[in-house]
Amino acid sequence: MYDPQLPILNMKVLVTGGAGFVGSHAAEHYANAGDDVVVYDNLSRAKLLQQNDTNARHNWEYLSARKEIAMVEGDVRDYDLLKPYVADADVILHTAGQTAVTTSVTDPEPDFMVNALGTFNVLEAARASGEQKTIVFCSTNKVYGDNVNDVELVESEKRYDFAGTYANGIPESFDIDLCKHTPYGCSKLTADLYMQDWARLYGHRIGVFRMSCIYGTRQFGFEDQGWVAWFTIAAMKGFPVTIFGDGKQVRDVLYVTDLVELYDRFVRSDVPHGVYNTGGGVDHTLSLLELIDLLESRLDRKIPVTYDDWRPSDQKVYISDTTASRAAFDWTPAIGPAEGVEKLVQWVLDNPDLW
Repeated sequence: MYDPQLPILNMKVLVTGGAGFVGSHAAEHYANAGDDVVVYDNLSRAKLLQQNDTNARHNWEYLSARKEIAMVEGDVRDYDLLKPYVADADVILHTAGQTAVTTSVTDPEPDFMVNALGTFNVLEAARASGEQKTIVFCSTNKVYGDNVNDVELVESEKRYDFAGTYANGIPESFDIDLCKHTPYGCSKLTADLYMQDWARLYGHRIGVFRMSCIYGTRQFGFEDQGWVAWFTIAAMKGFPVTIFGDGKQVRDVLYVTDLVELYDRFVRSDVPHGVYNTGGGVDHTLSLLELIDLLESRLDRKIPVTYDDWRPSDQKVYISDTTASRAAFDWTPAIGPAEGVEKLVQWVLDNPDLW
């Protein structure tokens, strides 16, 4: 269990993918706590952002100003380079990954190499160190594939919701078998299972967090990934906004600082290992249409939207049942969707030259 009375000790923290959205916030959190932080990132975001190097390097440069943070340009696929940084760390937050579903379909090989092999390299480096490591792994709700689409739904004017057995969200025991996953879902599920087994076999403290929709500042969303940030940026900058499907699809949304707080509560707990569905839960949800409404109200204008076909294996609804993480870590999200979107809007306003 998480115990707020436990002494806070100085730690050596490695954040793989530390120049990414979640990773940069995790690195900042531990630097603010006085820990020694190493950010390890290959800056591959430029490829996903169509060579927008200004965006790709923003978080790197933001963190580089912190004396508590050492910046290492490296790839998790490079075991020899990665190994000493894992060995030197007390805590590893493994946030590095290929995150785009559509990209995994069109080019599955790098998706597998980064998400599956890259995770294996982190685990093997931890095992080779001969020391117990505390590891936080960014997994995904996509491990459940389109089995989620078999859950009973109720439809209203602007959203779908789960009904019946799963009205409070998807639990960790939900079936992962005999369904479509996409290569992205397969690669992350592979990594997810390896994390669980390394905890069992080799005694590392590992928290696997199957994340739903995480959003917040310093997130350079684009059409294939990071939809809350992408819709916000596109609406404010006048970029085309396309909804794939009917716009009623719903996700539980979790502001990034609430996510990092959950990670930290695992790190500072005595929980040996666990798997946690991670999102805002049933009380913090948004449909695409509801986000458009929020943005139109905030910007005081209509946002032009076009529609296209549903994307492969898209889930009409995904809401996390967060019972396990709330119970284990005495955790609850502090920032609701309206407040979180406002923070995102303000960040875009404060950084007009990033796009």
